[in-house]
Amino acid sequence: MTWNLWWRFGGWQERREAILRTLEAERPDVLGLQEVWASGGPDGAGGENLAEWLAERLGMHWAWSRAAAQDRWHARNGGDTSVDVGVAVLSRHPILATAERRLPTLPGHRDDGKTALHALLDVPGGPLPFFTTHLNSGVAESAVRCAQVRELAAFVAEHARGPYPPVVTGDFNAEPDFDEVRLICGYKTAPAVPGLVLLDAWRFADPALPQGTWDISTEYAVNFGDRPSCIDYILVGLPGPDSRGWVRTARRAGDRQVAGVWPSDHAAVIAELALPDPSLKLSGA
Repeated sequence: MTWNLWWRFGGWQERREAILRTLEAERPDVLGLQEVWASGGPDGAGGENLAEWLAERLGMHWAWSRAAAQDRWHARNGGDTSVDVGVAVLSRHPILATAERRLPTLPGHRDDGKTALHALLDVPGGPLPFFTTHLNSGVAESAVRCAQVRELAAFVAEHARGPYPPVVTGDFNAEPDFDEVRLICGYKTAPAVPGLVLLDAWRFADPALPQGTWDISTEYAVNFGDRPSCIDYILVGLPGPDSRGWVRTARRAGDRQVAGVWPSDHAAVIAELALPDPSLKLSGA
């Protein structure tokens, strides 16, 4: 599962409970999160981390990567520097190792300090290389996102080892036909890293079901046109010879109010991936 949690915007305390209730209902095995807040400054001393808060209540392991630049987020929070933003991974399976990679910007564009987070997960059948990220959001920043995707692809290729294909999740702030999404997938244009192909889980979704993930609910989001934008993804490498990691299904989640509260301004994406034994499944990756 992947989900952008809308940082501290809106009624974040009520939304936090709605996020928790949604995750309790969906029960993902593996979860990539974006716009995860943490209080207490860079070292988190005496503060609270939303990823940790959720993991404790869901009985999951967790890892977090703090964005390398926080100025824009602090400015949007009235200049409060005590609450930071980052990305996180939650897993029902032990986390064997983690790594993070700073993503670039380009001259003339702001530096949002974007990072990619890798967690090697001890799932049935062997380690699963799992990644999550959040790319720049500017409407005119496709070139920046392309640069970030190239760095992300190199990071994935560096850590994509083991019996499972890599799983890359995140808010790409780009629709499926944008250059940056075509580039990271690598099957409609030359791949960002030779040989690295990632299948978009949305290709395996029921076309009759809704797939937009942004501007599905709240009055706060901007809508470019009459349909919600699909900008959140689960991307999976080519499956092995035993079909492990094959995308069985994909669908939208987190798109309903909980006790009258919208959990986020984004919907979540859920994909079901195959384990080596076809009688088993790894859900919610």
